Amino acid sequence: MSWLGLQRDLQEAAALERRRQRELQRQSRIFNARVRTIGVDKDALDTQVKDRKIQEAAEKARNEELANEMKQNDKIMCMLEERQKNDIRNVNKAVSEFQKNFQKPETRREFDLSDPQALKKDRPARLSDNDPRCTMSGLQKFMGEDLNYHQRMKFQKEQLREWSLQQQRDWKNALADQKFADDLYDKNRIELDQKTMEQQRKEEESRRAVCAATKDFNRTQAAELAERKKLEKCQKTKEDMDEISSLLQGDLLSENPEQAVSSFGRHRVITDRWKGMNQDQLMAIRYSQQQQVLEKLRLKEEERQRDAEWDRQSIQAARAHLVLERHQQRQNRERRQALDNVNAELSQEQKSKNIYLKEEAYSNFPTGQYYAQFNTTSR
Repeated sequence: MSWLGLQRDLQEAAALERRRQRELQRQSRIFNARVRTIGVDKDALDTQVKDRKIQEAAEKARNEELANEMKQNDKIMCMLEERQKNDIRNVNKAVSEFQKNFQKPETRREFDLSDPQALKKDRPARLSDNDPRCTMSGLQKFMGEDLNYHQRMKFQKEQLREWSLQQQRDWKNALADQKFADDLYDKNRIELDQKTMEQQRKEEESRRAVCAATKDFNRTQAAELAERKKLEKCQKTKEDMDEISSLLQGDLLSENPEQAVSSFGRHRVITDRWKGMNQDQLMAIRYSQQQQVLEKLRLKEEERQRDAEWDRQSIQAARAHLVLERHQQRQNRERRQALDNVNAELSQEQKSKNIYLKEEAYSNFPTGQYYAQFNTTSR
């Protein structure tokens, strides 16, 4: 039994100590002037500062990594530039070797202008009469020097003989072609004349047949036209006679009143056929007009009586409204007077209460002992 009591006392002491520690921690937070003045959570700010430092360290590591990568790229660029220079040097060397082996000075077009062996390789000033270098200003060929006279004469004679034979052959061929062309022209002209005569003969026969057919057709048309006009004249004469007979025996000239009756009913007439009303119809219309006049006078009298009644009722309503308005004004004045009395009483009570509060209720001032009871605990 004593052991259970001791254990319970220890538990209560431990719980009391925990509450005391929490109270001390709470007072340290509440009574800390820095935290109370700033009004923020210092732990949260410390966490933000720590996160900021971690972020700056990560950024610094990333910048260092980028710097190392840039250095590596610079080394690679230097190696590539060195390789490009070596490639250019090799290409220039290969070009020089190619020019030395395959583009020698002796193969150039203008090499003869600067050839050191030009005089040794030069030909004599004149080789023959046909040498193209023997110009007028060269003074290598003079009048009277004909070294190829016999060969030239022989060649000229042979050339003249060939020209003569060729002209004879051309002349014979031209005569044969001219004769053949003349014969062909005569043959074509004869055939064309025959075809033209045959065509003219056929056109003449066709024209004659057309003229004959046209005359027969015109003759037939004239006979049919004369017969048609005769029949039309007879038909027109018959129709005119029938029309005159119909007009003489019709309802228009005989003035039949039934002809003016419309197909929509006997109460409606056709205006272009109507000849006027009879005496019974006129008397009925006059009687209807008199009845309408009497009905209009009766309606005017009823309207006058109704307007008079409305005027009388309006005057009575205006009088009743005026009486009611005066009664309401009287009641408003009474209510306003009662409200003024109540406000005066309330004003007097408010003044008495203010005097009491100023002179008796608020006459004591707080001392230092009153202020010392605050901020003793965190609650």
